[in-house]
Amino acid sequence: MPGWIRWIIYIVLLIGLVGAIIWGYQEQQEKNAILIKAENNYQRAFHDLTYRMDELDEKISTVLAMNAPSNISPQMANIWKITSEAKADVSQLPLSLLPFNQTQQLLNQIGDFAYDVSIRDLNDQPLNDQELQALSELKDQSNQMKSDLRQVQDQVLTDGVRWMDIEVSVATNDQRDDEVLNGLQVVEEDAGQFDGLSQLNDSANNENSIELTGESYNQSDIEQVVKDYFELNEQTELTITENGEGSEVPIYNVSFNTDSFHGYAEVTKQGGNVLSYLLNRDVGESTKSLHDGRLVAETLLEDLDYNQVEMVESKQYEKTGVYKFVHVHDDTYYYPDEIQVKVALDDGQVTGLTARDFILNENKREEREFEPTLSEEEAIDYIHEQIDVQTTRLAVIETEENGEVLAYEVLGTIDGTTYRVYINANDGFEERVERLTQSEEVY
Repeated sequence: MPGWIRWIIYIVLLIGLVGAIIWGYQEQQEKNAILIKAENNYQRAFHDLTYRMDELDEKISTVLAMNAPSNISPQMANIWKITSEAKADVSQLPLSLLPFNQTQQLLNQIGDFAYDVSIRDLNDQPLNDQELQALSELKDQSNQMKSDLRQVQDQVLTDGVRWMDIEVSVATNDQRDDEVLNGLQVVEEDAGQFDGLSQLNDSANNENSIELTGESYNQSDIEQVVKDYFELNEQTELTITENGEGSEVPIYNVSFNTDSFHGYAEVTKQGGNVLSYLLNRDVGESTKSLHDGRLVAETLLEDLDYNQVEMVESKQYEKTGVYKFVHVHDDTYYYPDEIQVKVALDDGQVTGLTARDFILNENKREEREFEPTLSEEEAIDYIHEQIDVQTTRLAVIETEENGEVLAYEVLGTIDGTTYRVYINANDGFEERVERLTQSEEVY
């Protein structure tokens, strides 16, 4: 081989090697940038949550010192706002480390209670002794949770803890004794200890008790249900806890780890129904379309015998498709009876299901009686005149003030922006207006 050809080959190989190095470096830089962004989001969410628990403790203490209804109402509205923000913070934490179920449930209870108090006439219905006692206990509880979070925060800041490192250690089943994880576990256990607000609703829960069919399951039964449902190895260890007394429906919280994912599920004590589950794992590059994921979700619901449901919305979050289905009867869409399915678009695996509302509302369906007073044409007259109406259908939605109401669901546009408007089918009241973004609506 002539020397000049060898030189050309060497030069080509050298250029290829340099190109590969540059490409690898750029790939590594992009990966590092994504990891840094994720870490920053985790850090921000945790520190924001700690700050909001401080705020919550302060606001609750302030309410206990108030006497004038005109002061209490806005303060309770602030508490509701803080709990909403705190719930958003919790949802952005790496929950594969520790599902904050008890904490989220407590924040939900506080938010619902604060909202109900903030909108009622406290001159006619002042806080009663039981509510004041619950607030006093909640103050002690929030103070303890605040202290626990502060200790975890101090550990994070002192040791320069990276949430990504902890998440990797958990994902690889590294059973090291981690003080941050232990601290978060204490916060979660503290949240589960408080049932003062649940007790306020005991009588309401008894009046609206949810009756589920089937036999009563103990923890051993539930363990087998979960292993069969997820086709787990018999040697897989499950952590099972039961929710507290006075809950709307008795359920078991189940968590487990496999080589592929960390799993969490809610299963009813009566009947052994899987209300929801989540499989946390790394999702690879997408090979499936949003439509492919929809077909997977529909097949799952058919296999689970969820009949008379239709998809009303689909959204893609990075490499995952999320699909919302609702119960449909006599061409009326019942939004309170909702099912959500989460599908990984790398291989089409279902990684999440939330069927709680659909299952718990099953007995309610036979009792519902809705009949529109207004015609479709009359309802459209209540729509803003600038909206170009595209489609209309009947739907049942849930409102804060009146519970479930029948409405005309109207889809229309203004200057290329799509809106969904709900007009009460009996009096024409505009119940709700939603701006739709990045979603596929199915009509």
